[in-house]
Amino acid sequence: MSDFPRTGIIDIGSNSVRLVVYQGHPRIPVTLFNEKVMAGLGRSLAATGAIDSDSMALAVGALRRFAAVAREMEATVRTVATAAVRDASNGHRLIEAARDLGLVVEVLTGEQEATASGMGVLSAIPDADGIVGDLGGGSLELVRVVAGTVTDRISFPLGVLRIAGLRQRRGPGFDRHVTRLIRDAGWAGRGRGLPLYMVGGSWRALARLDMSLTHYPLPIIHGYALAPETVGRLGRSIAHLSKQRLRTVPGMSSARAGQLGDATALLSVVMRELGSTSAIASSSGLREGLLYAALDTPARALDPLIVATREEGRLLGRFPEHGDLLAAWVAPLFADSAPHLARILQAACQLADTGWRANPEFRDERGFEIALHGNWVAIDAAERAMLAQALHTSLGGSATPHPLLSGLANAGQIQLAILWGLAIRLGQRFSGGLAGPLQRASLAVTPRDVVLRLDPGDAALYAETVERRHAALALALRRKAVVIVG
Repeated sequence: MSDFPRTGIIDIGSNSVRLVVYQGHPRIPVTLFNEKVMAGLGRSLAATGAIDSDSMALAVGALRRFAAVAREMEATVRTVATAAVRDASNGHRLIEAARDLGLVVEVLTGEQEATASGMGVLSAIPDADGIVGDLGGGSLELVRVVAGTVTDRISFPLGVLRIAGLRQRRGPGFDRHVTRLIRDAGWAGRGRGLPLYMVGGSWRALARLDMSLTHYPLPIIHGYALAPETVGRLGRSIAHLSKQRLRTVPGMSSARAGQLGDATALLSVVMRELGSTSAIASSSGLREGLLYAALDTPARALDPLIVATREEGRLLGRFPEHGDLLAAWVAPLFADSAPHLARILQAACQLADTGWRANPEFRDERGFEIALHGNWVAIDAAERAMLAQALHTSLGGSATPHPLLSGLANAGQIQLAILWGLAIRLGQRFSGGLAGPLQRASLAVTPRDVVLRLDPGDAALYAETVERRHAALALALRRKAVVIVG
């Protein structure tokens, strides 16, 4: 990671002011620092058209700290502002205060904001096909994404800080107001049969709430899906949930908890009018989109899961090249797998060495934890479970299904991951984690045998421990272990 420069984005939003500093491979950089201040710049816009003095002071204080942090980290920082600064009559005062701190603020137009949000979703879900909905404090952006690109986009003055006032003034007419805005803009039915990708802290908080209420076994927001009927149920439930109950939801801030009802009311109408089949949470949005948009075409085309797991293997493993070699070595055993499964196997191989620094008694648990809870994108819950099972098995854990994974993947998927783990374990044990033995040997499967072909000079590597791993893999595949020298 130290091979890459540090970059940062200060995002002056209508709800919060945030600094995120990144470092790592440009396709999917790692977050080094992430801090926000809930300044509420858009809170008074509907009533006065201006940012109130308290919010302005909070925002300037946040910018002062963030500028200092960025200097200490030697990070190159880009500062952007969205709807509140764009729309406020005194937004220029915040821009001037930022300039005095050495920050040059780019005020994004609604179209630029929408495009960045769409690109952010594509950075994390490359095959996204649907509508991105980015709910900020001051505005709602809708963006059509398909085939790896952003097409149509639009911005509405429906930020979460405005909705409370709209609902209070219009009462039951709130639904009709939002419906009319969407229909007049020509967006009614634009998402029929497609998902809505949710961006923004308020909608992610809604996903957190549902995960808590349903005791979902994977505490990862990205990729979590809400059906339209679930959104309706949550809307009815929120009014009856106490503040104390909401505070028990992991990661739920008091500010977000107070906005849940408004965010849910808007989501329900938007999904209905677009015709969305589900609402899928995205951990990537405007900031990630700005980074992704700056990449060239070849860099954008890289698989973010493979890039991230390769980097993790490089940082935590013993031999940087080992993951790719291991993936190629075990691939012939699973040549009939669908492409989406082949990439999960490749990711497992990239992570296969990450548990070696742990206590030997806990290597399997370390690998399991990295695989299941890692900061991966472009992977769903079932695929995370398969990744975790493969690492658990390969690092010496049981060759039986891990009990924590039953609610995430089906029995067939877990069984395949166990086979991956046994194959990885054979490759690790045979090669000692080194490149040469893997490059000189090959693994193949026939209707009756699992064949390991060795170079004559490597015959000594096939000792008792390797033989046992070979036999275990063959037995799991209902075949015999065969070794050929020469």
